[in-house]
Amino acid sequence: MKQIFINATVITMVGEEEPFQGALGIEDSRIIYVGPVPTREELDTYDQVIDVSDRAMMPGLINAHGHAAMSLLRGFADDLPLQEWLEEKIWPLEGKFTAEQVRAGTALSVLEMLQSGTTCFLDMYDHMDQVGQVVADAGIRAKLCRGAIGFGSEELQQSKLAEAVQFSKDWEGAADGRITTMLAPHSPYTCSPRFISQFIEKAAELQVPLHTHMSETAREVQQNIDEYGLRPVEHLRRLGFFDLPSLVAHAVHVTEEEIAVLAQYDVKVAHNPGSNLKLGSGIAPIPQMLKKGIRPALATDGAASNNNLDLWEEIQLAALIHKGFHQDPTVIPAREALRMGTSYGAEALFLEKEIGTLEIGKKADFITIDLKGAHMWPPHDLISHLVYSASRGDVLDVYVDGKALIRNRASLTLDEEKIRFEAMRAFQAIAP
Repeated sequence: MKQIFINATVITMVGEEEPFQGALGIEDSRIIYVGPVPTREELDTYDQVIDVSDRAMMPGLINAHGHAAMSLLRGFADDLPLQEWLEEKIWPLEGKFTAEQVRAGTALSVLEMLQSGTTCFLDMYDHMDQVGQVVADAGIRAKLCRGAIGFGSEELQQSKLAEAVQFSKDWEGAADGRITTMLAPHSPYTCSPRFISQFIEKAAELQVPLHTHMSETAREVQQNIDEYGLRPVEHLRRLGFFDLPSLVAHAVHVTEEEIAVLAQYDVKVAHNPGSNLKLGSGIAPIPQMLKKGIRPALATDGAASNNNLDLWEEIQLAALIHKGFHQDPTVIPAREALRMGTSYGAEALFLEKEIGTLEIGKKADFITIDLKGAHMWPPHDLISHLVYSASRGDVLDVYVDGKALIRNRASLTLDEEKIRFEAMRAFQAIAP
């Protein structure tokens, strides 16, 4: 089916291209036209013409790191340091999670992400078959990996590795290609060098990227030094982690020399400003990364440490906190922050050939934004408005693979009332 959306303010996120009044044409799952509104004769070649006046049209947002099922723990434990939060509050309750909790929590997160304009997300968790099924049913796009903490017996560790490998084999390219996979040892401080090396070996065999948490807290870095005599970046480099396509989450406590290493190996970085601030972990040196050629993506992390999955907040935080920290209003301009939530996110998930910009031939993953709100007026600079003024409530429509998942703020593929009910029931089943 050929559709064309006309009279939109189109934001392609291609280079320095400015927003323009025009149209976006799609056929089935791909973009076939981006430009001025066609003539009447040309419009007649489309099966459906949709007028989106007073709306901006842009690539969908991309959430480059998270744990979707943890939405069940939103607000359960707040205002605590990371290790205390994890070890004393979160991990004991997560240990009770079954497939039911993962499915219910993931559905709640996917609904929240879609409603706020996220069209693709990365998820690193357990019971990943449940996550894959939610993604398939909802119509969203995802990069999925079975996260593996290297605690427990050798038998348990090998079971986790086998699950991660089997999940990748079963789900790579699933849901009409909307699901792709990675392998993900949890972190250098929770996984032994041998365990990480086994993941690297399997990722090479499967030809899929690697993902891990890295240098999120100063304590974690010091623990790595105490146990292995190396900081996390050099530790992973020597293991060969960076020899494969890889994405690290956080990278808060990295030095100039380590940033140079990450740039040398083209390691992707998922910046989680909201979660890092809430847990008191610190502020990642994003301006320094950009100067070295790294193009950081944005992520929310899990809803238990954020406490929402609104990528608009992360875009605004990325544009603001570095200005304040460096006392320099020129670092992270609005357009750069918006790239971090769109095109840089696509690069971080190794999907830049398919999504992240509105270009002919790419997947038709896009959103429309209501421009009639008082906070979006006067229309001096739309990029500025999107970064500094817009919010999740401004998202009107969400399309993935050319299919409407949200239309006029209403979910078309997910039952919101049912999801809320099942999420509460799933939490109550494990509540302390």
